[in-house]
Amino acid sequence: MLMEAYRDLKYLLNRGYRKSYALEFVANHYRLTKKERHLLARCVFSDAWIVEVKEKLLKPEELAEKVLAIDGFNVLITLESLLEGKAILCEDGLVRDLKYQGKYRMNERTPELLSEIARALKELGVKKAVFFYGKNVPKSGEVRRLTEEKLAEYGVECEVNLVGSPDFELKTFEYVATADTGVIREVSHVLDLPNLIGERTGNQPQDVLALLSSRNEIKYNI
Repeated sequence: MLMEAYRDLKYLLNRGYRKSYALEFVANHYRLTKKERHLLARCVFSDAWIVEVKEKLLKPEELAEKVLAIDGFNVLITLESLLEGKAILCEDGLVRDLKYQGKYRMNERTPELLSEIARALKELGVKKAVFFYGKNVPKSGEVRRLTEEKLAEYGVECEVNLVGSPDFELKTFEYVATADTGVIREVSHVLDLPNLIGERTGNQPQDVLALLSSRNEIKYNI
């Protein structure tokens, strides 16, 4: 049933229907669960969008000596989800979390996540990493301090900003690490930083099409 819902949603998206309307129609028709709706919303796209994003996706070797803007909390949430087995490789080639989580919640694992990010940036050889965190997120100041500490440990030049609208700031850069569709639409190049880290650490996300094709119940935990 879920695969049939996927096909119908795909059909509507490819004909220009707005995703929210198309998903509501399909989800109601097939009486999808909250988990199933969330999966389709996060991971299914029109063919035109898939082509657009894949043309923007960067290879690691293309980041050397580049200034990379980083969607701080987006990357942290996605990376944390990936390491917990709660992220999916979506149709457009980007890993996204499947948590029902609005704002990032700092926890005991945050320093480890930032170390992984700093290590990856060092290996990529970026000229400078420019982080943007939402200033209204609880403990954002502490996350900024930890980010600066971890990048300094790895010798990565960085700038860490607390701003009202990270999306607005990110859209002014050419190279951006994010999985946010609104930002991706406006920038030239995109890096899937969590997926890159996952490849190095052996934490591979499940492919959405493989999950949809399975006859088993959705097994991700959220």
